[in-house]
Amino acid sequence: MNEKILVALDVESRDRALALADSLRGSVGGFKIGSRLFTAEGPSMVRALTERGDRVFLDLKFHDIPNTVATAVAAAVQLGVWMVNVHAGGGTAMMRAAKDAAGEAAAKHGSRPPLVTAVTVLTSMNQASLRETGVVIDLMDQVLRLAELTREAGLDGVVASPRETAAIRSRCGAGFTIVTPGIRGGAASSSKDDQERTMSPEQAVAAGASYLVVGRPIIGAADPRQAADAIAGSLQGIGG
Repeated sequence: MNEKILVALDVESRDRALALADSLRGSVGGFKIGSRLFTAEGPSMVRALTERGDRVFLDLKFHDIPNTVATAVAAAVQLGVWMVNVHAGGGTAMMRAAKDAAGEAAAKHGSRPPLVTAVTVLTSMNQASLRETGVVIDLMDQVLRLAELTREAGLDGVVASPRETAAIRSRCGAGFTIVTPGIRGGAASSSKDDQERTMSPEQAVAAGASYLVVGRPIIGAADPRQAADAIAGSLQGIGG
């Protein structure tokens, strides 16, 4: 088992998600529920896993006015999530509202507050697609700017591609959580799919990643448990 591995349950139904979770439990550190599964199955899908004792990363990337984000994060806390994220592009006030809401809701319910992280630049983007949005500075500079903003807002860490992990770790310190999707190659699938900025699991952890979000290389494998175990095995002795 490797607790750094979070499996993205980007599937179409509750039954499929639960079957995957049951087959992978004990091999990985937790499960990510994103927009597809949450939209299809709703909050009960999150509860189905948290009530089993699973660590759930609710990956809905909240990006709205501070009050709306705060109430959404508070609702996520009631579901028992272990991690929740927002978009760093929402700014300092929005991020602080998210962090404060997580702490207040957890205190109210007598639970531990979830990790609150912020997305920097999506792993599907490259320099050209970033420029299309009006951001003309270097992609790495933009990621580091947003990571520093996230740290200053008091959040626990960021979601960023493994290509930026070492630079973020150097800039933001050892205690800053770095969650890395875009895991391809090495013990994972070699297909990039729609990911642009990728690394192998081994490279990402060596660069300083706290957690790896792995989706299609595991859930699309003929034997998901075997695929997860292979990635876990490749990480033995790497990183902290």
